[in-house]
Amino acid sequence: MFGIYLKRELGRRKKAALVIALGLALGIALVITVNSVSAGMTQAQDKVLQSLYGLGTDMTVTKARTAPTGNSSGGPRFEFDASADDDDDAEQSSDRVMTQGGQALKAALVTQVAGQKGVAAAVGALTLNVTKVDGSFTQGKAQSSTGGSGNGGQGGPGSGNGGGSTAAPQVQGGGASFDVNSYSVAGVDVTDQDLGPLAGSKITSGVTFTSAQTNAKVAVVSKAYAKENSYKAGSSLKISGTTYKIIGIATPDSSDSTTDVYLPLKQAQTLGDAADQVTTIYVKATDSQQIDTVKAAIQKNISGTTVTTSADLAETVSGSLSTASNLATSVGKWLSVAVLVAAFLVAALLTSSAVSRRVREFGTLKALGWPSRRVTRQVVGESMVNGLLGGALGIGLGLAAAYTVTAISPKLTAELGGTGGGGGMGGPGGGPGRQSASNTMEIALSAPVSLTTIALAVGLAVAGGLIAGAMGGWRASRMRPADALRSVS
Repeated sequence: MFGIYLKRELGRRKKAALVIALGLALGIALVITVNSVSAGMTQAQDKVLQSLYGLGTDMTVTKARTAPTGNSSGGPRFEFDASADDDDDAEQSSDRVMTQGGQALKAALVTQVAGQKGVAAAVGALTLNVTKVDGSFTQGKAQSSTGGSGNGGQGGPGSGNGGGSTAAPQVQGGGASFDVNSYSVAGVDVTDQDLGPLAGSKITSGVTFTSAQTNAKVAVVSKAYAKENSYKAGSSLKISGTTYKIIGIATPDSSDSTTDVYLPLKQAQTLGDAADQVTTIYVKATDSQQIDTVKAAIQKNISGTTVTTSADLAETVSGSLSTASNLATSVGKWLSVAVLVAAFLVAALLTSSAVSRRVREFGTLKALGWPSRRVTRQVVGESMVNGLLGGALGIGLGLAAAYTVTAISPKLTAELGGTGGGGGMGGPGGGPGRQSASNTMEIALSAPVSLTTIALAVGLAVAGGLIAGAMGGWRASRMRPADALRSVS
């Protein structure tokens, strides 16, 4: 009897049912759209952070670089001996290797950090900047000085990744012509590559390091650096007089690589004259909910260090990605709440109004012996069907909106400002204390819809039906048989 009466009444009031369902559908569709776009913003931000942190990293531990003392300019200086006779040119090349980022930490601190409560894993990495000078000299001795420390940008010859700065050569008794290029090198803990600077890339040519190559003269180079310098797996790379065999080409998972060359950590320490030292410790927490607790514990137990979480790093991201994310999380969500409240209220008022127009019907049913609870159940049943219909329409509209956003894939920009002063952000190339211009990335926005969002939409549809049904049922329960007689003209 309930089903038959429900079907007949809904069939008689198609327009009213459709109006109520559409009101709920718009609110639910907006919620789905905002949630999916917010999820897309989160994914985009994760891509930005992965380009600096590497996959699986929750925080980094660094130490601020101390200010230079004395009258030293802090820049690398190169000495060349141009001893050719007469006007013959002497071709020479020199590499200057300097640690990049914050002040070096003792490698033993990696073990100390790993032992903190809440830490699942910790690995150390050493970031270097290699400034390479190729020169041609005619007689005499020429001395050149490049302004800016090894903290200058990265990129190899022609890489365009922000090479080091160049000053005019200082020549004594002869002429000189030279090129200055700089590129970044990261020392990787080859025994645990799930964390650290290489974790955010995959090997697309050749192989990665093995755990036995802790001090081997082998290297992995980034795809961009390899392309610009015509390197491939099997090629040789010479740094400061040491020749390394390139065993693999690394392609970043989400963005341009911020490191050009990867070496086993011990080899990097030897190159940088930094035995048993690291510049960054990458940390993974046992639980994402404990990140703040772990950060506090490390800062308390290991003095003088700067602990930077992914949340801290996210605050440095600016550009249209940051603006759009703020709009989605604040304005968008509050707008969704407002529209939902309005939709529920409209559905409740329309249902109550519809019940008021059925005075004769419900009064007659009560006169025939229907108890108030049966009338209320009937009204609630009709409202639930309207709510579910609204939910179905809302899910359809929301999915269409999310698909449209993903298909269009609007481009958002993310600007990663230099931290300066060893603030401790990110990893090699974007690492702690890097004093360089901000790096701008373009991210394509998508709007993924999760099962949780669909479940939320269904829950909202049921809630809307219950609220409307409760209002209408309350109105119907107050009717008396006599109301039906008074409604007869």
